[in-house]
Amino acid sequence: QVQLVESGGGLAHTGGSLRLSCAASGITFSQYAMRWYRQIPGKERELVARIGKDGISTSYVDSVKGRFTISRDNAKNTVSLQMNALNPDDTAVYICSAMYFQNTYWGQGTQVTVSS
Repeated sequence: QVQLVESGGGLAHTGGSLRLSCAASGITFSQYAMRWYRQIPGKERELVARIGKDGISTSYVDSVKGRFTISRDNAKNTVSLQMNALNPDDTAVYICSAMYFQNTYWGQGTQVTVSS
């Protein structure tokens, strides 16, 4: 049974930081590219950051470049998203995803709320 469990969400003030984590089980984690998405009600799910299975290749949506950092620990089957300089536009449910060829798995998400 595949499980992706996010943690670390919560409330932050503008300019603050949060660190999200996603723990994976039921998959050979090192084979999967990992992604963080965010979902705002009424809007399309947005790809925020992704990291290759080797942990070296990363990419970000323009709005978070220089503020967010994605990383992974293949020994612990976890992927993290360090979020700095938060602003109210970052308020969303953050969801991690694991992808390997045609297989895609999703977590339930963790709420991030940034107050002004």
